[in-house]
Order: sequence, then C-alpha cells, then structure tokens
Amino acid sequence: MVEAMAPAGVGFQLTDEQQMLQRMAREFTTKEIIPVAADYDEKATFPEDIFRKALEIGLVNMNIPEAYGGVGASPLEECLVAEEFGYGCTGISTSISLNSLAALPLILAGSDAQKQYWLGERLMGKGEFASYGVTEAAAGSNVAGIQTRAEKKNGAYIINGSKTFITNASHASFFCVFAKTDPAAGHRGMSCFVVERDMPGVSTGKKFDKLGQRASDTAEIVFENVEVPAENLIGQEGAGFYLAMKVFDYSRPGVAAAAVGLQRRCLEESVRYAREREAFGVPIYQHHAIGHKIADMAIHYQASRLLVWQAATQLSSGQIDPKLPAFAKAFAADKATQAAVDAVQVFGGYGYMKEYPVEKLLRDVKIFQIYEGTSEIQRNIIVRELFK
Repeated sequence: MVEAMAPAGVGFQLTDEQQMLQRMAREFTTKEIIPVAADYDEKATFPEDIFRKALEIGLVNMNIPEAYGGVGASPLEECLVAEEFGYGCTGISTSISLNSLAALPLILAGSDAQKQYWLGERLMGKGEFASYGVTEAAAGSNVAGIQTRAEKKNGAYIINGSKTFITNASHASFFCVFAKTDPAAGHRGMSCFVVERDMPGVSTGKKFDKLGQRASDTAEIVFENVEVPAENLIGQEGAGFYLAMKVFDYSRPGVAAAAVGLQRRCLEESVRYAREREAFGVPIYQHHAIGHKIADMAIHYQASRLLVWQAATQLSSGQIDPKLPAFAKAFAADKATQAAVDAVQVFGGYGYMKEYPVEKLLRDVKIFQIYEGTSEIQRNIIVRELFK
C-alpha cells in the first residue's frame, strides 16, 4: 500500500477519528467494491446493494447534518472516503456518493422544514436516491445558458425543459433542478427547485451507454408542464446561479479526491507489475523509461492529494476561495488521466486487455476532466480569481 505523508504543522495531520474513518472506508472498498467492480462495469450494473451497505455504516449521505439524521462529516472527511471509493471503482463511487451532491442545494440554502423533510425523512429515513439537475444539451460549461423554464402561475411553478447527463436519474426519487424564472435577467433569473420523480410530466430517458464509469447511471430528465409547489423553491427566487456556483465549490474537492484514489490505484498496480515483470534480464522498473513514469505518478499523487486536502480544509473555515477547489479539480483530473495512460504503458500489451485492471482505469478516468466543470473551466475560474 502506497501511503501519503502529510506535512507536519500545517493542519493536515488526521485525527484518530479521521484515521479510523479512512480505515473503515478502505476496508469497505476492499470487501464490497473491488471484488465486483469489473462485473458491474461490464454489465453496467447500478450498485444499489453497495449503496445500502454503505448507508448502514454511515459512508454515504455523509454531508447531511446530524440534526437531520446524517453524520455531519466535514469536507475533508468526505474526501477521505471519496479517495478510498475512487481507488476501488470510480463508477460505483460516483453512483453511491451522488446524494451528497444532490443534497448540497438544500444544505446550503434550504429552510429547516425542507431539510427536515428532504434530507431527514427522504434521504436518511427512507434511504432514497436524489439527483442534481443543472446540465442541458446546450448548456454544459455555460450554466447561465440553461433553457429550462419555471413560470409562476396560481401560486405554483410550471417547469418545462430537459436536463441531460444526470447521474442517478433513473433511480432518483427527486431532483434538485435549476431553471430560469426570469429569462430576461440572465444568470440573475435562475432558481432552484425540488422536483419529485412521480409528479405528472416528469420522465427519464434511456440510460446512456458510456465509455467508462459504467456502473454509474446517467440519463436524461424531461419536464413537461410539471407543476411544482412554491414551497419546493430552494432559497430565494433568482439566486439559483449563485447557489449552483457555491455547490460546485463544495463538491469539487470530493470529485478530485475520487480522481486521487484512481491515481493511487494506477500507482500501486504499476509498482506491483513493474516489480514482477522482467525485460532484458531485470525487473522493468529498473529501466528509467518505466521507473520514471512511476516516479512521476507518485509525485503527482502526493501533490493532488495535498491540493484536495487544502481545498477541503478551507471549506470548513467558512472562508471559501474558489481557486482552491479549482486547483484541486484541474490538477487531480489531469494527473489522474496521465497516470492511467502511463499505467497502461507500463503494462504494455497486457494493459490493453480487459483481464488487467488498468484498462478499466483508463476508460473510467477521462470523465474527471469533463464533469463537475471541465479542466478548461477550472482554469477559467483560476484566471478570473487571479485577475479580479
């Protein structure tokens, strides 16, 4: 096991409780995720059984406060678990961890009554799935460009439009949906609503057949004259864009942490193989062309992990600097992609075969540079913050 060394005296030393959580997540991954990951990937199986087991021991819905039945984990604690799950299978990790993203609009802007019901009764009490609905066919990186409309009428909102690439859409009982309540106001005219799956006019499309993270369900949601009660508005009308941006500040470190977990898997699989495989009479790690690739994996893994921990730790302080989640997301996603490419190269022809684990890592990793804000968008955020 390749372990990261935390720098002493700068706030990255894990507490005994955090180390215990990390061990629990690692043991859960070893027992429940890794043995089934290849099969779930091949068959595109939704990991509801794994979600139920993780829910029982408090490893999902982690950001839901204790007042509403959750464990009230810190962002850093969420990242510790995300890394372990990402090590096992990022597809399974995405599906079983998605509730934490869907819960964020309610946690950040919901009323106490909304939190009691949607977080407490539905997510924790009934163990339901929820989804986060922002992305549209013509509005991916440009969140302000969404076309879904919510028209206020007779004390309710009538929603029309669609969302695409929505994780867990086929299994969610409700969705946190962003829609334009005042299209003429641009990004200031966006609002957020809780929409029930069984409301008339709500439908989901066929599950997408994906390159990687195939155990993660991804589908389209369509809203046709869906009547949503006014009490399902989250926060203030017109404040949805700012809420969506704040959600991303909180969610990106966890996504980056899953990429860090995948990096660690690439590193450990490469170390194991390069020690056993010989070429020209010596283990292949002794050839600099291979050994240096693995050394770079280790450097990038350590750096990515520290960026994630820094981003997660600053969220707990209440002083949010959007650069830090962007640093972590961009760097971890890019370096995880490089690690997966290099791991396949270390394995040579065997790395291209499904019977070896690095083939799946390469397919799984690419989405990290796309979802939760592309690597290009992360750099746009960094530039914006640097030149304010």
